[in-house]
Amino acid sequence: MRLLHTSDWHLGQTLHNHDRTYEHQCFLDWLADTLVQERIDVLLIAGDIFDTANPSSSAQRQLYRFLQQARARVPHLQVVVIAGNHDSPGRLEAPTPLLEAHGTIVVGNVLRRGDGEIDLERLLVPLRDRDGQTAAWCLAVPFLRPGDLPRLRAAEGVDPAEAAPNDPYLHGAALLYRQAHALARERAAAGQAIVAMGHCHMAKSQPSEDSERRIVIGGSEALPVSMFDDSIAYAALGHLHLAQRVGGLEHVRYCGSPLPLSFSEVGYRHQVLRIDLDGARAAAVEPLYVPRPVQLLRVPALPAPLEAALAALEALALDPDLPQQAWPYLEVRVLLDGPEPGLRARIEAVLAGKPVKLAKIEPTRKLVAASDEAEALSLDQLAQLQPDDIFRRLWRQKYGDEAPPEQIESFAELFHAVEGEAR
Repeated sequence: MRLLHTSDWHLGQTLHNHDRTYEHQCFLDWLADTLVQERIDVLLIAGDIFDTANPSSSAQRQLYRFLQQARARVPHLQVVVIAGNHDSPGRLEAPTPLLEAHGTIVVGNVLRRGDGEIDLERLLVPLRDRDGQTAAWCLAVPFLRPGDLPRLRAAEGVDPAEAAPNDPYLHGAALLYRQAHALARERAAAGQAIVAMGHCHMAKSQPSEDSERRIVIGGSEALPVSMFDDSIAYAALGHLHLAQRVGGLEHVRYCGSPLPLSFSEVGYRHQVLRIDLDGARAAAVEPLYVPRPVQLLRVPALPAPLEAALAALEALALDPDLPQQAWPYLEVRVLLDGPEPGLRARIEAVLAGKPVKLAKIEPTRKLVAASDEAEALSLDQLAQLQPDDIFRRLWRQKYGDEAPPEQIESFAELFHAVEGEAR
């Protein structure tokens, strides 16, 4: 049996207010082709399908159109989807009756039975080969919120306060995976693999700079890799946008996002992962690299003074025949001595007529050592300071020089305008 692991599509996401529908569609078209070319039996989508809990209708259409086309091109394909922290579990599960009729299983919520215990059956998905026979089992565990976890009970005769774990979230998440795995072991026949899915932040894993929303749950977020039983053939993870092994284990992996979600990923090659199961184990895990339909540019490569940055922009050689939707995104990195009110206008003037989308201007201030003349002020001295005195002192402290007269005049004008409104 052959699986394909992907996650963190973030359909509907914009990059610095630029629409990315074209890029997402290019990825989904490539993915549909890959399912055919690689002879995939099961597609695992490990959460954050959408960028927000209330996705646009166009983002939802992209997902459902892809699922329909994928099934049409690979009739035996089975798709397993779990909700991520960006997704609305209820919205994701809403079309379940229609999706299940076309081979897609969605697990957005952790539900409880009438007795209050977690419905583990719902988290256990049989994976079928192209002949329709169960060949493996999947623990489809969505992003876990504190209310999704098993209720902890103290052993008989033990004070509950003393039995409480140091970190209830970590303990509860590990317990849920153990309970789901125990059920899978009961169902799995000899030679059938058990695969786990999760959308979480694992300990000792590397996030992508400026790209991920932190998951903070009572001050704890990093789950231990030990929560996956040693007999699990593969753990397909979502949430972190960089592909990586967790704890150095070949079979516990993040596949990463298929598109760059920040300029920190300029030089990173995005991927999905192909997993070949041989009986109860994963025989091979191979990355398949996703083509990048729209490039990211950082100019200059390192922050440079304004004139040097403008010269680098002027020298940009870009393909004039690119369709506008494929124009690269540009981050301009400028090293400044002080405020530059006309910065954007000067950059836009240099870029006029160039096939590029100005996405971000990243100004960096030169570091100024603290003045040796700085001294503490008494309360009486502080009381005598006027607003423009404070402005001058802050300017001198930050830039190591006296504030220009035009800046002082602008500050005075703004201050008086605000003071007038307050009256």
